[in-house]
Amino acid sequence: MKEDPESKESLTVVDNRTGLTYEIPIKDQAVNASDFRKIKEHERDFGLLVYDPSFVNTASCRSAITFIDGDQGVLEYRGYPIEELAKKSTFLETAYLLIKGELPTSAELDAWTNEIRTHTYMHEKMKMFMEGFQYDAHPMGMLIATVAAMSTIYRDARDVTDPESREANTIRLIAKMPTVAAFTYRHNRGLPYVYPDNDLTYVGNFLSMLWKMAEPQYAPSPVLERAIDVLFILHADHEQNCSTNAMRSVGSSESDPYSSTAAAAAALYGPLHGGANEAVINMLNGIGDKKNIPDFVRRVKEGEGLLWGFGHRVYKNYDPRAEIIKQTADEVFELTGPNPLLEIALELERIALEDDYFIERKLYPNVDFYSGIIYQALGFPVDMFPALFAIPRTAGWLAQWREMLEDKERKIARPRQLFVGESRRPYVPMDQR
Repeated sequence: MKEDPESKESLTVVDNRTGLTYEIPIKDQAVNASDFRKIKEHERDFGLLVYDPSFVNTASCRSAITFIDGDQGVLEYRGYPIEELAKKSTFLETAYLLIKGELPTSAELDAWTNEIRTHTYMHEKMKMFMEGFQYDAHPMGMLIATVAAMSTIYRDARDVTDPESREANTIRLIAKMPTVAAFTYRHNRGLPYVYPDNDLTYVGNFLSMLWKMAEPQYAPSPVLERAIDVLFILHADHEQNCSTNAMRSVGSSESDPYSSTAAAAAALYGPLHGGANEAVINMLNGIGDKKNIPDFVRRVKEGEGLLWGFGHRVYKNYDPRAEIIKQTADEVFELTGPNPLLEIALELERIALEDDYFIERKLYPNVDFYSGIIYQALGFPVDMFPALFAIPRTAGWLAQWREMLEDKERKIARPRQLFVGESRRPYVPMDQR
């Protein structure tokens, strides 16, 4: 039963149940889980499964989009460091990079920007659909439902095998997501929806739809516009996180991109994912004052609370996005005035980074620790935070979705299980129970 390995790039497995030895090839620092199927106790045996709850150490795909080195604190889009993109790029240029694979030329970026601008308006039926929600409906609930409903308007989106359809609906989704998010904001405040102003930039238009009142044209602050643009770049993609996994999993059934994006947004809605920056704000409000930080840290170490905004499934070093956001926060607060929560956050970070308890566990600030403080300083309520996250992440979701559809190894997502329930038993009539 022993197979000769083709090279040293293999794993030798001895099944102690049978005494048989197997050679499992190693490729790209991974083994193919299906290769373990040949390890059987007997011929009728299904074969060995690989058990990995929550995909802690399982690669679900091959991807060329985003690279993360959690130990070193590295994040790259298509090979470009996030620090350089945040400093030199714009969100729409970064979105093009994620979708197309390369930075655009000047002419390509102009064409791309123009395409996005011409698709920012929503179908009036979608506007009426949103008006049907209760006045205090959660923005993310509205966003998820509206994005899903768009599939009824753009019927061509169902043909996911058509490259032209994929391109058209990619542009529509990136263009319309700020409109949907802005309408949810206005809806919650009982204000009339503001239509897009395509003379403004992508972010400027979003701010106009949020905050325009009676003025003929809204003029966004360049500082705030750039701050939001940087935040959008930082949130555009993050490899195979929960919402991206949802996008790929639903998309693997060849569902239309609106339904898949709605599923991804639903995953983002959770407090352990896109709602984490809301939890940070609640935590800082709960601390209330810098003098209360030592007692809060003590309670966290004793298991009586959570230190939100610290630690990450992937990063075991300082999240590179957190450092950039921290710099952006300084620029924002020069304009808006200091946020009292920032002082608490800075002191909490200082204490935590000097404490052996957090150092040993590699708990460093992540992107959520400062992003919520900026959003709050700009006047956003905490329930808008996940919607603000969903706008830029749509570009990453769509890049991942397109890559998944073109992957020759793709099959419909269908994980196995380890059944731990009752073995077969007879039905018991009601009068015998």
